[in-house]
Amino acid sequence: MKTKLSELFVGVFLLAGVVSVAFLAMNVGNLDSESSGESYRVSASFDNIGGLNAKSPVTLAGVRIGRVTSIQVDRDRFNAVVNMTISSAYNNLPLDTSASILTSGLLGSQYIGLDPGGDIEVLQEGSVIDITQSAIVLENLISKFLFSQAEK
Repeated sequence: MKTKLSELFVGVFLLAGVVSVAFLAMNVGNLDSESSGESYRVSASFDNIGGLNAKSPVTLAGVRIGRVTSIQVDRDRFNAVVNMTISSAYNNLPLDTSASILTSGLLGSQYIGLDPGGDIEVLQEGSVIDITQSAIVLENLISKFLFSQAEK
């Protein structure tokens, strides 16, 4: 009887551990259920996206309001087109909203930060964000600094 009770306890403990690991993996992998609500799709073009990936957050004032769904190369203009979904709760973003690729911390992951404009018209399904700021590539900044120091 005592061994059966210990086996049951070990089984419950193991099951709780597996559920905890699955929950942690979903949160770390940005696959949590928050992204499953009503949303609309918009896109933006960038000259350089740095290390931006699909499923990266889209934020407004530091609050996650959407996700990057896909990234393609525009074969005519040779720049990156980033497609994203934004929660329908934020369906009043002005049409002249700007999008910037930002970095979490000094060497952290990259995400898109939106900065609302002042237009009366709002972003809708299929809208294109025209005002964009590409990622700042740390290697380019370092090389510019080194070359400017070499010229002195």
